[in-house]
Amino acid sequence: MSFSIRPATPTDLPASLAVYNAVFPDHAETLEDDQHFLRQLAQSPLKPHVQDWVAEADGQVVGTARLWQAPWMFHPDRYHLELMVLPEFRGQGIGGGLFGTVQAHWQEREAREVLAGAKETETQALAMLQRRGFRKVMRFFDNVLRLEGFDPTRWQTEMELPEGVRAMTLAELMAEVGEGAAWRAYYDCYVEARQDVPRTAPASPVSFEEFLKYRTQPKFFRDGVWLAVTDEGAVAAMTELQRDFTDPERLNIGLTGTRRAYRRRGLGLALKLRGMQRAKAQGIRELWTNNASNNAPMLALNDRLGFVRQPAHVECQWGGV
Repeated sequence: MSFSIRPATPTDLPASLAVYNAVFPDHAETLEDDQHFLRQLAQSPLKPHVQDWVAEADGQVVGTARLWQAPWMFHPDRYHLELMVLPEFRGQGIGGGLFGTVQAHWQEREAREVLAGAKETETQALAMLQRRGFRKVMRFFDNVLRLEGFDPTRWQTEMELPEGVRAMTLAELMAEVGEGAAWRAYYDCYVEARQDVPRTAPASPVSFEEFLKYRTQPKFFRDGVWLAVTDEGAVAAMTELQRDFTDPERLNIGLTGTRRAYRRRGLGLALKLRGMQRAKAQGIRELWTNNASNNAPMLALNDRLGFVRQPAHVECQWGGV
């Protein structure tokens, strides 16, 4: 088959997104999602690099690749590779062609580390990465809870918070103390809790301004953020529910975390349960979350709640910084 590879332009975004959604239907995105993501990168003070390519056959975009840098785990020599080919066009050299194009680009930029991955069921993709010098470094599980089987009455004791701590949404906290104070209390918890989330590289500092920008994305909604608030007004724990615009009956869980001084008190469990209860009452069918294989406490919590693990995403690394 004859195909060509070229740098992508903004007009290619819908076609590239169609390839992404065909390859990753469980994580489908809208055009607005991807545009917001690219704006975030462009506006980041770290000035992360991003470059897209498309592979075309008979005028159709059949494969895409993106090399980019993540502001939340940033190093100037670390890059992330995403490469996708439509299933019906695989085995014809398109993936290898895209990989070679991207590799030449990262070599020009003198990259020292590249992270890429695929589902454990995508054995050919993982084999291709390993042939090109990548090694497996971490596994991440999607965990899915179907709320039709969730009975909130069985969890009333676990929903209770210890004395001196209240559960409330971000919207409720804003109504009580004002937007500025609520955002700041939420941010203080977020900054501390995210430090202990397993990832393939250390977390980069996130400024208050960048934190607010992230929460302007379309999927974010204030009633979806549950907080454990102390009598002194500090946020001790948090969990985030986010909209999925490709499935109105699904919510995705963002960060769930507890500040170190408040751990082992059941705060994270109580908040997740309250979010699950409200989501079910509002007609949500499924909750999705993602956890690293070495995040034993969160995996155990999700197992207890009835989440079912899906095939793992295997993160692979070339080089290292």
